[in-house]
Amino acid sequence: MSALSALFARELKLAVRIGGGALMAVVFFLIVVTLMPFAVGPDLNLLARVGPAILWVGALLANLLALDRLFQADQEDGSLDLMVMAPVPLELIVTVKALAYWVTTGLPLAIAAPLFGMMLNMPSEALGAVCLTLAAGTPGLTFIGIIGAALTVALRRGGLLLAILVIPLMVPVLIFGILATSAAVVVTSPFIQPFLILVALSLGAMVLGPIAAAAALRFGLE
Repeated sequence: MSALSALFARELKLAVRIGGGALMAVVFFLIVVTLMPFAVGPDLNLLARVGPAILWVGALLANLLALDRLFQADQEDGSLDLMVMAPVPLELIVTVKALAYWVTTGLPLAIAAPLFGMMLNMPSEALGAVCLTLAAGTPGLTFIGIIGAALTVALRRGGLLLAILVIPLMVPVLIFGILATSAAVVVTSPFIQPFLILVALSLGAMVLGPIAAAAALRFGLE
């Protein structure tokens, strides 16, 4: 546990020092939310209706920003080989790295989402649900993304390939995240069903993602 705690602290420090960490993701999220009204027009009612989709697409893209470097930096300095040979199971190491990435990327997006929802004219009573759905769904995006990061670890410019690999897998999370957030905007729609499915998808990704990513890392380093 001490080794995993040290790894978690290391990942947090690296995320802050390299690439801006949470700030870069939140700024990118803000850019997406700011540009969308220019595309759909100044109709406030329309913005409120498409606001959940805009927030979720922005969160998905922001989550992919630094994902390709999650294992590549360790592979370049040789620490990935040490992680593979460590007595700690590689699946746990991958889980810790993914959690640190989510804390520095996904969690700030969920916290900032209500403010950006106000920019899209979303009703104030739905802003809490926006934060809740993103907090429940972004772990699923991260743990799906680590599979692509592990598969492209040996490629110097694997960011585009990573996006091609993982975005189709993220579509179910995106769909039910938008449904749950839209249900909070349109009160007549059920909220709990899509939200529970969203939570189930995230939990499934948190279980299967590290296993698949660890297998891909072992295969890639052979």
